[in-house]
Parts: sequence; C-alpha cells; structure tokens
Amino acid sequence: MTARRMTLMTTPLKAALLGALLLGTALPATAQDGNPFAPVLVVNGSVVSAYEVEQRALFLQVLRAPGDPAEEALKGLTEDRLGAQAADALNLSVTAEQVLAGMTEFAARANLSAEDFVKAIAEEGVAPETFRDFVTAGLIWREVVRTKFGGTVKISDVQIDRALADKLRKPSVKVLLSELVVPVQDGDVGAALETARQIKAQSGNFGAAARQYSASPSADRGGRLDWMPLENLPPAIAGQVLALASGEVSDPVVVPNAVVLFQLNGLSEAEAASPVSVRVEYAEFALAPGADVASMQAGFDGCDDLYPLARDQGADRLRVTTATMAEIPANTGLALAPLDAGESVVVDRGGVAVLLMLCARTPLPEAPEDTATTEVAAAPAEPVEPPTAEELDAAARQAALSELGNQRLALLADAYMEELRSEAIIKQP
Repeated sequence: MTARRMTLMTTPLKAALLGALLLGTALPATAQDGNPFAPVLVVNGSVVSAYEVEQRALFLQVLRAPGDPAEEALKGLTEDRLGAQAADALNLSVTAEQVLAGMTEFAARANLSAEDFVKAIAEEGVAPETFRDFVTAGLIWREVVRTKFGGTVKISDVQIDRALADKLRKPSVKVLLSELVVPVQDGDVGAALETARQIKAQSGNFGAAARQYSASPSADRGGRLDWMPLENLPPAIAGQVLALASGEVSDPVVVPNAVVLFQLNGLSEAEAASPVSVRVEYAEFALAPGADVASMQAGFDGCDDLYPLARDQGADRLRVTTATMAEIPANTGLALAPLDAGESVVVDRGGVAVLLMLCARTPLPEAPEDTATTEVAAAPAEPVEPPTAEELDAAARQAALSELGNQRLALLADAYMEELRSEAIIKQP
C-alpha cells in the first residue's frame, strides 16, 4: 500500500460533475452549488450522494480494481442499494460482528489487520466508513443470494466429471495487443483518467494516438506488442482483454502510476492445455544515475548476473520476488508480460530508474496457495508423506464441486441483480 495520496476528484464540485458525466444529463442545482452530499442518483427512493461516488471511486483506485473507477463506483453503489432493498424484503441483516469479521478478512488479503488497513487507506483519502459500507454491502448481498438460491444449486457427479475433463482440454489462448500508457503526474490519477477517456473517445487511430501520447517503450511501434499467452497478463486485465472484440479499445485501466488503454488486434487458440495460473520470479535492480543500461543488458544472460553487480553497488538495490501473476502489482505484471526469461526493461518507480528482469515463468496446472515471497534463505522443510492417488482425486472432485457451485450461484446472482435493476426506478434528481 503506497503512502502517495491519489486524488480522483479534489473538490465536491468535481464529484458532482462525475454524476453528470456518467449519466449524460444536467447537474442538479445542489450539485452545481458544490454540495458534497448532493444526490447524484436515486434508486427506488434511496439516494446515492456525490460524496459516496467520489469515495467509492477513490477506494477502487487504492485497490487497483480493473475498469474505470468512476463508472465502477456508480455501478457498485447502485447495486448496493438494490441489494440492501432486497435484503429488507427478505428480513435479512448482518451484525456488527459479521461486518468486523468481513473487514478483517478483506484486510488480510493485503497482509494487514483491519485497523492497519483503515489507516493505510486513510492516507489515500478514503474514509473508514467507505470501507465499512463496501464490506457491509457485500455481506448483505451474499446473504440474499444464499437465502434465495442456496438450496437450489445441485451439482451431479456427471457435471463434476465433465468439468474435470474440460479443465484438461482448456485451450491455450494467445493475444495480440496494442497498449497506450498515460502516466500519472503529481499523483493526479483523475487527470490521467480524463486524458485516457478523451483519447479513447476522440481517436480513430489507436496507433497514431499511442505514438503521440503513450509513455510506454512500445509507443514508437504505435503501441503494438508481440503475441503473448493470455496468462502472462495480470488476471483482472486478462479478463477485460478477453471481453474485447477485434479492434476494440478497452475502458481505461488504472495501474500504479499510470492509466492504460488496450486494443485487441488478434486472438488465437491452441490445443495445448492452458495453465490455471502462472508463477513468475523477477528481479528489480535500482540503477545508479547515468548508468549505461544498454551495455548492462547486453551482458546479462539471466537474473544470476545481477548478484555480482549488487554486491559491488549495494545489495539493498536488488530485490528478487516470486509470486503468481495475481499477486504482483498490475504495472509490474504488464511490464513482465512480453518478456522471456533473462530479458529486462527499465521502469520508473517514483523517479528512480529500475531494471526489471524476468528470471523465470512457471505455468501452474492447479490453483496455488498464497505464494508471494521475497528472496530469503529458508530452513529445510520436514519430510511429509505425499498424498495418495485416491486423496488427490477426492480433493480434485471437491474443488470442482465448489467451483461449479460458486459459478452457478454467481450466474443466479447476476441474473437476479439484473432483474432488480430492470424493475427499479432509477433516476437523477
């Protein structure tokens, strides 16, 4: 969690402008007057304020959530209102203890306590109530889904067999992308987002726009990247890329210190099985001012070549990390995506030039446990008996059952939310 303050909107008026921007209509008088609690949307009589939209968008930025934070904020708050109203109709609620447990569980994903997580997001301008309301809404919606559909989901042995077979046949997907990277200046993510939106709206030639605006090394090539396996990308970004039609440009994607647009130029599938996840090992070496990077890169065959350099120039300048693509920052994942083992690229980290090198990329056929590690000598583990074939089969079937059940519930939940949305009276005041 960075201590740099990110500001999507720095005044109440800008927050109110967000509602008008998304809805394409005139601002309410109270919002025009700069009232931070001016209603931006009314969902079945329940008000969504400009302040809530601003806070939720800022919270999504801190989480590095995919998509346009402003649009996702308004969508999420609308769904929160609909979910709460559905819970009221079913006489469902959550306790303060459940909310605290949910906040603790959420914070643990960042290896923080709930208290430390609240302090960390406060440094980014996010109020504790925003986090609490976000968790509460999720818990309430989960109770609604369980109550309405929990007893209706039945998974047969035949479905489990088919799921396991399909996982083995899952094709390997490669994508051909172009990228346009808008850097964040002085911590103003909102300005970078607005620039990205304007580029997408006004540019009919993505390559020309990339040459003019992109801060990526690919700018000279019109943003074009080489073919790469889909799993090389951070999972959240891979999902957005797959949703694009050929030639279509994505919504702005917020990553640390930048906002990125992607254009899908091509997609291919091969018969080889695609891994469930990918683990990468990569090195970050802080460069001295004026370092001859080209000469250094020419002399490198792999990450092992960095250790002698680190001993000569300071071991604290070298950091080697092993993690899955889902665990590393999105900007690091994007920089590593086109690299082969031993290849490197120079990235900017807060004004410091850092040599980022891919040491290894390992496909994982099964979903991994939490794996993020930095290079630390470890004591040898105690020997354990390997699981039997029967135990492995039972574990695989249980995992498939859980995955199929969650997928079915998610589909039912999405359909129910769309039903609630279609029946709701949603208007701008």
